[in-house]
Amino acid sequence: MSHHGVGLRAVLRPAVFLTAGALAVPLLAGCGSDEEASRPLAGQDIGLVARDKVTEGGTLKWAVDAVPETLNTYQADADAGTTRVAQAVLPSMFRSDANGRPVANPAYLESAKVIETEPRQVVLYKLNQQAVWSDGREIGAADFAAQWRALSGKDSAYWTARNAGYDRIEKIERGSGDLQVRVTFSRPYADWKSLFSPLYPKDVMGTPDAFNDGARRKLAVTAGPFKVEKVDTAKKDVVLTRNPRWWGSPAKLNELVLHAVDRDKRVSALADGTVQIADIDSADAERIKAASGSGGSPLRGGGKTSASKLRSWALAHGFDAEQVKAGKKKLRKAITRYLEQQQELRAFGVRKSLEPAYTQLALNGAGGMLADERVRRGVARALDREELAKAVLTPLGLPAVPVGSHLALSGQDAYADGSGALGGPDVKEAQALLTDAGWVAGGPVKEQKQGEKAAGAERGKGDKEKKSDGGKDGEYIVGEDDKAKQHESAEERGEKGDEGGKHLAQDGRQYTGGAPGAYAPQGTAAPAGAVTAPLAKNGKALDLRFVLPSGPGSATLDTVAARISAMLAKVGIRTTVTKVSDESYFKDHIASGDYDLALYSWPSSAFPATDARPIYGKPIPAADGSVNIEQNYTRVGTDQVDQLFDQAATTLDEGEARDLIRKADSRIWAAAASIPLYQRPELVGVRKDVVNAGAFGFRTPVYEDMGFLKKGAKIAPGPTATK
Repeated sequence: MSHHGVGLRAVLRPAVFLTAGALAVPLLAGCGSDEEASRPLAGQDIGLVARDKVTEGGTLKWAVDAVPETLNTYQADADAGTTRVAQAVLPSMFRSDANGRPVANPAYLESAKVIETEPRQVVLYKLNQQAVWSDGREIGAADFAAQWRALSGKDSAYWTARNAGYDRIEKIERGSGDLQVRVTFSRPYADWKSLFSPLYPKDVMGTPDAFNDGARRKLAVTAGPFKVEKVDTAKKDVVLTRNPRWWGSPAKLNELVLHAVDRDKRVSALADGTVQIADIDSADAERIKAASGSGGSPLRGGGKTSASKLRSWALAHGFDAEQVKAGKKKLRKAITRYLEQQQELRAFGVRKSLEPAYTQLALNGAGGMLADERVRRGVARALDREELAKAVLTPLGLPAVPVGSHLALSGQDAYADGSGALGGPDVKEAQALLTDAGWVAGGPVKEQKQGEKAAGAERGKGDKEKKSDGGKDGEYIVGEDDKAKQHESAEERGEKGDEGGKHLAQDGRQYTGGAPGAYAPQGTAAPAGAVTAPLAKNGKALDLRFVLPSGPGSATLDTVAARISAMLAKVGIRTTVTKVSDESYFKDHIASGDYDLALYSWPSSAFPATDARPIYGKPIPAADGSVNIEQNYTRVGTDQVDQLFDQAATTLDEGEARDLIRKADSRIWAAAASIPLYQRPELVGVRKDVVNAGAFGFRTPVYEDMGFLKKGAKIAPGPTATK
């Protein structure tokens, strides 16, 4: 699941310093403020029931990727598990509603509003009279002030990940009573609702030592429906128990256990009862769905079943190559275990929605061929984004609508389709742009020597990929006729009932190394199809290095990358697909600029003026010759975009801020360095009697309502995706 309610600042990280370039784009009009509000493409699917239908007590075990390294969301190594703990045990002044919009959290706030704008912006928080920390102390101005001082950026002894917003605060003081907090800003800040979510007690924020180390493995003082009982690294558990001082509706569960499970072991963990709820990929979703059917067993003939029939059955049911190649005895044992798991999986269902995140194609504009805006625009115009969205989402029964904005998703206030600034798919226009940039079809190409790197972005020193003709790791070139013939197209695989259909959306999430905040879908495959003569210029073919992870759960990129490569081949662009390990993908390639094309995802934010600025802001040269790119891994930005972000962050008129964000998005589209493709699918395997949990979509989970369905009660049907 994604991050809900706490905000992007919990997962975005400090800047990286690299070489970069920047391009200007023409002034473009934004969308009008009278446009009808958009709606989420899919609602939440959580087995929603009223609290009186939820059993009192019980332990719910929920899979996470890893035991969090820290419980402080404002530190650089915070992850999704950190966020989930914070949501359950700490105050958040605002949380996300079903449309991805910030709404006041009544458990902590009676109200929060701007009460003065001149000479300074002042926000008055009126706290819930019952709100107390687990040690009995009232939540108040001292906690707000301690968090401000820790995150303001003025004291480098605090190892903070980001200071956005807190650096604009001038002072924090008590209001007319203990339950009022006045926050005065030194300059206007439109995204003030993003602050103090989560809010930590002054015990954590009061000193650098407490901030840096005190909250990494324990939180002694909390203020949510749950408290942190223990972090057990040996058992890979974070155990949350009911908070006896919680003043709201009491938690239905006795315990909520976050248990670390690798993504390729999730379905086994569900089957054996290790967890009752887990994010899964599309292949696991198919297994759970298939478990409810009658199915068939290749073992009915006892030992008489031939090895070839066992292998055929195993291949058809998703067994990996190593299992299939095993001897007959081992294979029979693996099939027996598989069938036993299928019986256990009958107790589970799949809840699905769309995550508040989108997958994009990133084009590295720092140097090489993609430094030319015309080439980037040519690449973008060659893509049929609707086809790519359908390839991923249609097999899952989810709305296959391409994402039209870099800065918001459908349902959020700032959302509007700004892709018109770039233009839709048009092969002729793509070829015209490339011709204008000097790339000629069928031009002379110098023969590439054995071992010579493909043209495009230069590789970093840490590059250690093996070469192959399309194996799991290595390189192969798409767009050459002889290579194209060696690889089956995604469409052909779909006709054969293979991964072109049911396995399209295994979009495994990565939080690795140097690209925190972004998470990458994984894998790729070589495409085939009609190609035109390769484009060339000055003796070099237009060959782009497409870098992708090679780990498990890569079926989505297997399809998406294949189709993108085939689309580019039709306009004469070759792609050299390079697979690298998951561990090195962001740190050694995306963050270091060692790629031409890449696929990864960004979570959306209710506060794009603040949270999207590091992603799309213009890289800033430093005195030592390096360049501060922050999270702008495409290395393309403009002064106009920066100015629009700055204006949107300082206006307190919500309509004006929305229009400025839409104008900024139009300019980002025109720069053609980041091409949004589709909203990520959210698939969650859940035991059928688990309620008020699953695929949350935009909405922040309500942890106190989660639990197990009472006997005799029924869950209402899940929501129908909106169009």
